[in-house]
Parts: sequence; structure tokens; C-alpha cells
Amino acid sequence: MNEALLRSLTPSVLGILVRRGADFAAAEDAVQDALVEAVRVWPADPPRDAKGWLVTVAWRKFLDQTRSDSARRRREDLVDEEPTPGPTPDVDDTLQLYFLCTHPSLTPSSAVALTLRAVGGLTTRQIAQAYLVPEATMAQRISRAKRTVSGVRFDQPGDVATVLRVLYLVFNEGYSGDVDLAAEAIRLTRQLAAAIDHPEVAGLLALMLLHHARRTSRTAPDGSLVPLAEQDRRRWDTASIAEGVGILQAALARDRLGEFQAQAAIAALHADAPTAEETDWVQIVEWYDELTRLTDSPVVRLNRAVAVGEADGPRAGLAALAALDDTLPRHTAVAAYLHERDGDLAAAARLYSEAAHKAPNLAERDYLTRQAARLNAGRGR
Repeated sequence: MNEALLRSLTPSVLGILVRRGADFAAAEDAVQDALVEAVRVWPADPPRDAKGWLVTVAWRKFLDQTRSDSARRRREDLVDEEPTPGPTPDVDDTLQLYFLCTHPSLTPSSAVALTLRAVGGLTTRQIAQAYLVPEATMAQRISRAKRTVSGVRFDQPGDVATVLRVLYLVFNEGYSGDVDLAAEAIRLTRQLAAAIDHPEVAGLLALMLLHHARRTSRTAPDGSLVPLAEQDRRRWDTASIAEGVGILQAALARDRLGEFQAQAAIAALHADAPTAEETDWVQIVEWYDELTRLTDSPVVRLNRAVAVGEADGPRAGLAALAALDDTLPRHTAVAAYLHERDGDLAAAARLYSEAAHKAPNLAERDYLTRQAARLNAGRGR
């Protein structure tokens, strides 16, 4: 296999696809797929015209992906926004594809990234945001994963933990991002829960249902973000909450605690509170302590700082926040909120404004900008 030849041909093949009408990102993916195919096929059957072969295969890959995306969008259009409660009788091969893409030859992080891209339909940018890494880094990770699996047999499916991580990230992107995949993630997790008796599968399903129950109240009619404390709890889906709590209680009773069960327990405590003021923040802090022990995640520690600020006062929250890296996404927004709770309105307004510039999406940017404007207006009176 002449890897130097492949590298030298890649730019011209990419340029041909773009001139034929493919957008650059799709063309890049198609060329990468063609290169993987070349690595697999050429040693036994080298083509006479290497460039022509690559162009033909890449263009076919592009057309296949375009048709696949169109078919997926048509399927999504036919699915109601809210997932049907209870067991899901219709089973397709999507869940099996998740298992196959999380192949043991890949590291867990690479398997998740590849599956999100190939099966979940997320863009490289969306996956990079979920992993808190630059888009270029994630693009390289996905390309390496494709190369790794190019010559392996897909007869060793990945483990449940990796598939759960993929489903969790797909749900999060569908819940708060550009692509509405939350209902699909719930459907697949229901299938997995019906097929596998695993407390973390149940924990993830409970978590999804509890979060999805609040979906309609998360935005105002004008599309602006409504934070949890200000949501109209009468709009929450009580049936989904009841189902999620029931599934969670059964999972916790098995005494095999995992991170998704702990997250679901926190969501259940929020759902159980009749008002924001009646939230059991002390118990939520205890669950965040368990979650920190299980994951040691900086994002979990950031959320814990908010909970500490509610349970023990804003200065305790700021002390917990001070131990974290201030470059962590949403760190500045949390600092602004805790400073406002502590009465330092000037610092809070400044931090809200800084956080708005760092916001990952337009809805958060608008919300944080309004918070800064509110505090500045109040100080001006």
C-alpha cells in the first residue's frame, strides 16, 4: 500500500467532489471513507487508475451518505416529538449498529466519537462540543477511528457502557443542541432496557425521561431560555416523571450504583419539588458527592458548586468553584450567578457579560446578556 500516493491524491480528489456539488465537510468525510476502502482493497487488487478509483468510490460514498441523511430526516419527520410511553415493540437495526461501531479495537472515546458521527448523525463540531475539545482534534480522532476499523471484522460488538455513553451524548445533543435526537435516543434506550437487565441501562432511561419531561417548559414562546428555577412546573409531563422515578427506584434497589443512576436521582429530586424554593438541595449535594466519586468529572464538580451554593449559601458555592479550572465551560456563568446571590451585583453583571461571549449557543448567549443588562439597569437606578 503506497500511503504517500494516497496522501498526494487526497487534495485533488477532495477538490473534484466539491466542484461536483458536495459541500466541503461532506466531501471530506466521503474522501476519508474512500481512503479507508483503498487501504482495505488495494493490497489485493490495486487499481490501474488510482485517482479515478478514489474519485468514483468517494463520490459513491457521498451519494450514499446524502441518501442516508435524507432518509433519516424523513424518518424523524414521521416520528412525534414526544416518545411513546412504555415498551417499544418496533425494533430496527439501529441499536445493533451502535454496538458494532463501539468495536473492541477502538478506545472508548474513539468508539463513541465514531458512532456519534456514523450512526447518530451528529456533526464533528457537535461531537467536539460534547467532548469539550477543538473541532480539529475531534476530526483527527474520528479519522483515526475509521482507519483502525478499516481492516477488522465487525463480529465483536462493543460493551454496554460505551453504547450507553453514546446514547447519553446523542440525547444531550438532541435535548439542547441543533439536532432533535432526544426522542430517538429514548426509543433506543427503551429497546436496550428491554433486551438487557442492567441497572445503568435503567438509570439512563430514567434520566432521559426525567429530563425530557421538562422539555416544553425550557423555552419561552419567543424561543428564549427559561432556567429550571423559573420554569412553569405545571407544564412538566407528570406521566414521564412518574415512569422515570419508578424505573430509577427499581434500579437503585439493586444496590449497584452507577453514574447514570446518580444523575437520575438528582433529576428526580428536582422533579419532586413542587416549587424551586422547596428543592432538597442538601440531598442533591449528597448525590453530587456520589457522582463525583464515580466520575471525578470537572463538569460534575461545577454543577456541585451550584448545589452547594443553594444548600449552604453563595459563599460556600464560590469556595467550591474556586477549586475548579476557570476555563471550564459555563464556569463564568456559574460565578456570575453565585456573585449575584452573594449581593455583589457589579461583579455579577461583569461576569454575566463575559459568560455571554463564551456561550456555546445563541439561546444561552441571549439569556446571559439579558441577565447582565438586568443587573446593570438595576444599578443605574
